[in-house]
Amino acid sequence: MAIISRKGSQLVRKHREQKERKKAQHKHWELAGTKLGDIMGVKKKEEEDLSGGKPVGEDGKVDYRAEQKFADHMKEKSEASSDFAKKKTLLEQRQYLPIFAVRQQLLNIIRDNSIVIVVGETGSGKTTQLTQYLHEDGYTSYGMVGCTQPRRVAAMSVAKRVSEEIGTNLGEEVGYAIRFEDCTSEKTLIKYMTDGILLRESLRESDLDHYSAVIMDEAHERSLNTDVLFGLLREVVVLCQDTMTSTISLFAAFFGNVPIFHIPGRTFPVDILFSKTPQEDYVEASVKQALQIHLSGLIGDILIFMPGQEDIEIVERLEDLENAPALAVLPIYSQLPSDLQAKIFQKAPDGVRKCIVATNIAETSLTVDGIMFVVDSGYCKLKVFNPRIGMDALQVYPISQANANQRSGRAGRTGPGQCYRLYTQSAYKNEMLTTTIPEIQRTNLANVVLLLKSLGVQDLLLFHFMDPPPEDNMLNSMYQLWILGALDNTGALTPTGRLMVEFPLDPALSKMLIVSCDMGCSADILIVVSMLSVPAIFYRPKGREEESDQVREKFSVPESDHLTYLNVYMQWKNNNYSSVWCNEHFIHTKAMRKQRMNLISCGSDWDIIRKCICAAYFHQAAKLKGIGEYVNVRTGMPCHLHPTSSLFGMGYTPDYIIYHELVMTTKEYMQCVTAVDGEWLAELGPMFYSIKHAGKSRQVRKDYAEPCSLHTRFIHNPAISIQRGNVSVSVG
Repeated sequence: MAIISRKGSQLVRKHREQKERKKAQHKHWELAGTKLGDIMGVKKKEEEDLSGGKPVGEDGKVDYRAEQKFADHMKEKSEASSDFAKKKTLLEQRQYLPIFAVRQQLLNIIRDNSIVIVVGETGSGKTTQLTQYLHEDGYTSYGMVGCTQPRRVAAMSVAKRVSEEIGTNLGEEVGYAIRFEDCTSEKTLIKYMTDGILLRESLRESDLDHYSAVIMDEAHERSLNTDVLFGLLREVVVLCQDTMTSTISLFAAFFGNVPIFHIPGRTFPVDILFSKTPQEDYVEASVKQALQIHLSGLIGDILIFMPGQEDIEIVERLEDLENAPALAVLPIYSQLPSDLQAKIFQKAPDGVRKCIVATNIAETSLTVDGIMFVVDSGYCKLKVFNPRIGMDALQVYPISQANANQRSGRAGRTGPGQCYRLYTQSAYKNEMLTTTIPEIQRTNLANVVLLLKSLGVQDLLLFHFMDPPPEDNMLNSMYQLWILGALDNTGALTPTGRLMVEFPLDPALSKMLIVSCDMGCSADILIVVSMLSVPAIFYRPKGREEESDQVREKFSVPESDHLTYLNVYMQWKNNNYSSVWCNEHFIHTKAMRKQRMNLISCGSDWDIIRKCICAAYFHQAAKLKGIGEYVNVRTGMPCHLHPTSSLFGMGYTPDYIIYHELVMTTKEYMQCVTAVDGEWLAELGPMFYSIKHAGKSRQVRKDYAEPCSLHTRFIHNPAISIQRGNVSVSVG
């Protein structure tokens, strides 16, 4: 399985090559709305009323923060599609769940212990019922009952289901909070949220006193935020009553041999069918299996698990089948707009089978009524950080046995189901890890280190991690923070570091915001940071990929991806923040919203913005080596411009650039690139770079260097240097 995952899908590779060949050599520009278009008489589509009944702010403009929420797309009551949901009332459905039989025993054990670990099969009712039982038992009289989820879609969909079971509107007694969206009110008693939200709340109130109970759901997934929360909650467990759900007994030992409560049974049986032979191409095998189920005539919707977005786009072609029963193929992945994500919960028209194609976003706490068949490809995409070269590798890996069991459980939620595993039973037993490697052991920890330092943790190596991260990762993250000025030479938090932790951002982005105030471009940098902090603003709808690519090129600023984002925002602003304009230009309206603040703008002097960006990312600089190929200045690591970058194929290849991160997919690609001057690197990163004048004697160079007060400190490879005209920047 490891060899197959490294090779990838041949079908996807073939599709990618065809797509690249088809790319038009000439550009088709949209003339409507331009000066040339006005001269030629090309009419623009009529703009609909901008307010359109949408909420309007005090300034008379449409308040985009109050719309485009998940809740807006989930207002209608869920329509039943399975026999189980059609024939039973919500109360009867609740009483049918395995957890209902042990309700009183569970409440007794929670009452007697500050921490309880609850283990139950997928679909036993842990996520939806436990919060309600605590509410019915009076826990909400002393504070909210909070329940964390690793994923946003899960938090939103579970909150909606629980609000329906209680009989209230979403956002009143039952609400949810995810990034950029808070659907709660003063009445809220049960709150579902992502683990990142609870972690930010612990910064303001370390003992989480406004919660009477906290449920850490899907804890076995071991997301980064969940692991940090475990360590923090362990410290305050004496002060608050916490309840944690999980499937692994490791947690019991971590919290001091606390009791484990098992929920017996599962809602419906699931038949698990393994492949008899290994499948070379998991995408092609998934398509064939889905077709076989669809044409068999059996009743029920299909859920296919794919590693990533590109694989999903291939499987979506199932919809184009001729002379076959109607099939509605619905994708779901994290970058998809909220309105399209919400479609998977809507009932398909009569006579149409629903086929959901998902990444591991649909693996946990997601109940879609009517799913009877699961097709498990056996692979997922994981991001693994290499601290030595500072690169994230986003690659396909075989899933773990725990993932496989979660996936099969999706088929037994609302009726007996079947799970088709496209790998052999031998591969399941011998080639898969028991559980996925915790995220904390394979990710960049700069954010975590900054957070823990702000919470007063002096020695990070002594912090109570359930699975301590590699020491290399921890030290590399501290080194990064020292470079950015967040930590001093003794490892203590600096005043700059205290400011940085206030922003829920990557440390380098926080530094960029702080520096922008001194440079007089804070309004512009805030726009850039906002654009980088939301999911991708550009989207490529199915069937209109080339058109969206051509429209995207209109916004490109050849010197910088950051300035391209700023340009998009300025164009949107000039069009009165129009959602119609966004739709015409293939831009997510929701992603474009940001909090409006009175800040300083540098106007059209975009060089200041580039210098400000350089002040935060000078440690990730690269020098030109060939066409589209760069090398990291400090490490010599090869770096390539991504095809979506504004600098790619624009006929402009600057000598030096800085980038946000290096991600390994098919090559080492730089994400979000900006051209910078070599002199800026020496000025802003004196611990790495110094100016060297070519063709001058050593004494002259020394005399020149002293008044410039540029320090030289040789670390890494002293042989690498950046040259610009007769000036070169030496690298230590």
